[in-house]
Amino acid sequence: MTWRDASVKVRPMLIVEEIDEFPSPVAVFREFDRLYRPAWLDANVDAGKLGRFSLLAADPFLEVEVCGERIIEKNLLENHTSEIISPFFPYLSRLQKRWRRPKESSFLPFESGLIGYLGYELGHQVESFPRTAVNDLKMPDAAFAAYDTVLVFDHLEERCFVAATGLPLEEDGAARRRAESQVEKIMKLVDEALAHQEDESSVREDELRRALAAERLEANFSPAAYRAAIGKILDYIAAGDIYQVNLSQRFTVPFTGDCREFYLKFRNLSPAPFGAYLETGRHCIMSNSPERYLLIRDDYIETRPIKGTRPRGADPVADEALGRELLRSSKDRAEHLMIVDLERNDLGRVAAYGSVHVPEMMILESYANVHHMVSTVAGRVRPGVSSSDCLLNSFPGGSITGAPKLRSMEIIDELEPTCRGVYTGSIGYLDFSGDLDFNIAIRTAVACDGQLHFQVGGGIVADSDPDDEYRETETKAASFLKAIS
Repeated sequence: MTWRDASVKVRPMLIVEEIDEFPSPVAVFREFDRLYRPAWLDANVDAGKLGRFSLLAADPFLEVEVCGERIIEKNLLENHTSEIISPFFPYLSRLQKRWRRPKESSFLPFESGLIGYLGYELGHQVESFPRTAVNDLKMPDAAFAAYDTVLVFDHLEERCFVAATGLPLEEDGAARRRAESQVEKIMKLVDEALAHQEDESSVREDELRRALAAERLEANFSPAAYRAAIGKILDYIAAGDIYQVNLSQRFTVPFTGDCREFYLKFRNLSPAPFGAYLETGRHCIMSNSPERYLLIRDDYIETRPIKGTRPRGADPVADEALGRELLRSSKDRAEHLMIVDLERNDLGRVAAYGSVHVPEMMILESYANVHHMVSTVAGRVRPGVSSSDCLLNSFPGGSITGAPKLRSMEIIDELEPTCRGVYTGSIGYLDFSGDLDFNIAIRTAVACDGQLHFQVGGGIVADSDPDDEYRETETKAASFLKAIS
């Protein structure tokens, strides 16, 4: 039976059913193994604030792959492929208008829309500067799929809903039949998951250890080259070009395992409010991000930059001391303030005059392995400005580029030998109503062609020491591998 709420006007094309028993997202994710192109936006912590909702979708009706200004659009219902020559963000705006439908529920963050990623290199379509880094992983600049059916987990209230719109079909009767069929299919999978739920920590550890050859770690920089790149950044800072640049290096290990099992292990290591699992064909993307890039709800817009990190302490006293040290650090506070100012400027391009404000400034957020310094910058979107306009005017997030943003991005492209791909881009959804929520894709791994790739970095400022910065990336890489292997 279709679930109804007296406060919601539900047209025949929107069907929402509530699951009687709250299922384990892990158990349902494993059942989705039977479906094409599953996408899991996985809120795995902080249900009372950032991590209230998770989304699990599969069997999209449209796929979009972006390589420069060449866009491949696959209509999966009609088995038809089109090639479009266009910059991405104007194309996204047209796609929004094509499929636009007002939100009909007050309780679901997503009813139907796009789920996927914006790669870091889309920044070349936002700002014009030379593109010299090599795309050796052959990752698209962006990849999305359009879903008209979604399973929504409300972790705060422990409720779960299946929603379907039948959106690809314009005639009401056909759309309703598709929506009902999609809901029935998902309900059957959920019933099977409920019949044999596993504990969320249940991961096939032995299989993962055999699949990951952690001792064969390779980097896209030599130690000397990475230190030399930091030296160049320090020269740019001394010359007054920039205040800060986020420099990163990529590590690679052989990997022959099950990506879905790997992600279940990965998410248990350090639960995060903006986790994600995506499959795009050649690439499998697994993110464990604590950072929000951009949220839009109606006309409300928000970004939450992270800048400043400390490890967790071995005991409560040490842990509290490390948190206080981070909040009192003049260096971290100065870096953080630069990014907050950058984000205020970005939102100011699309926000109503006088609406940009900072409701949270340099607060401490603590996760399983680290403390972070976080701020919230928010505003109201100007009338007539679309959510794709908001993405265009703020991408990529300033916390992973540096300041000033454009010059920092030019230096990153000059010094990093390979494209970042999804790393420090964004993963999330864009509902066809215009609402969206995207993370900053840090703590993100990509599996392809028998290898697992992950990238780590840090902000380089005037008093950075090249040896210390290099050792920090080694420590982050070693911690990552130790945890997963």
